[in-house]
Amino acid sequence: MQIAGIDYGTVRIGIALADTEVRIATPFATLTRQTPAHDAMYFQGLAARGQIGRFVVGLPVHLDGTEGAKAREARMFGAWLGEVTGVPVEFFDERFTTAEAADLLGAAHLTRKVRQAVRDQIAAQIMLTAYLESGARGDDQPGALD
Repeated sequence: MQIAGIDYGTVRIGIALADTEVRIATPFATLTRQTPAHDAMYFQGLAARGQIGRFVVGLPVHLDGTEGAKAREARMFGAWLGEVTGVPVEFFDERFTTAEAADLLGAAHLTRKVRQAVRDQIAAQIMLTAYLESGARGDDQPGALD
């Protein structure tokens, strides 16, 4: 079974994958959002092809741990994702993942276009790695935000 880490955005969604046996997250894809129907087909196909057993959606919480408008959007997206795929969805703190991804890519001296194309995937990978390292495994989910 695989876990898909999701870096939710209104324009782009970064996706990382991890096998539950190996527990190493890798960047997978960046989905440029189109219509709800198109996005649903994409995630349904991903769930079927990749044998996704769980989606982990990054939750952008404030420094003090409270949730704002972006966190509510991510929760609404997660509810939608679970509904259209039938796959369980969890939420996990994604504070600083996009900034960390941008720093890593900046250090790699890539063009702006290449950095932008993979930034969301790397942010999803960082969040999914933190999720795996927290010991979250499905039924026993320390560190998961629900």
